[in-house]
Amino acid sequence: MSQELQISDGMKKISIDKVVVNIAVGKSGEPLERAKKALQELTGQLPSARGAKKNYRDFGIHKGEPIAAIVTLRRKIAQEFLKRIIAAKANTFLASSFDNMGNISLGIHEHIDIPGTRYNPEVGIVGMNVSVALVRPGYRIARKRNKGKVGKKHRITKEDSIAYFQKEYGVAIA
Repeated sequence: MSQELQISDGMKKISIDKVVVNIAVGKSGEPLERAKKALQELTGQLPSARGAKKNYRDFGIHKGEPIAAIVTLRRKIAQEFLKRIIAAKANTFLASSFDNMGNISLGIHEHIDIPGTRYNPEVGIVGMNVSVALVRPGYRIARKRNKGKVGKKHRITKEDSIAYFQKEYGVAIA
C-alpha cells in the first residue's frame, strides 16, 4: 500500500463526535427536576436546563422558562452510552432516523428500557431523544477563526453513516 492511500484512508475514518440526550417535559418545577435526576443517573453527567424559545399561551409556557434537560456526552462515555442505547433499541434502527448529513436521532419511550437502569420511584418513567453526531478528521476547519469548507467528497452521507453503524455496532437497518 502506498503512503498516500494510507493517509487518505485515515482521513476518511468516521468517528462519534458527540451524543446529545434530551428530555423535554414541557414545564418547569418538579417534572423538570425529575428529568434532570433521570439524566444524571443514566449518564453520570450533570444536566443543564433549556428554556422555551417562544411563548405558548395554550400550554402556559413563557419564553425562556426552563422546560427541558440536556446532556452532551463525548469520547469514551459517549461510546459506552451509545452501546446501551443500541441494546435498548434491539440493535435495529430505522433508515428514516438518519439524516443526509450522517447524523442519527432516536427516541426512547421509557428510560428503564436501557440496560443497567433500575426503576426509581422518585423519578418515575421518562422518555428521551438521543442524537448522535458523526465526524471525520478535518471537520473542525469549518469552526476555526478563518473558516474553511468541508469538501463534498469528505462529507458524511446517510449511506456512510448506515455503513458505520452496521460495521462498528452490528446494527440492523429496517
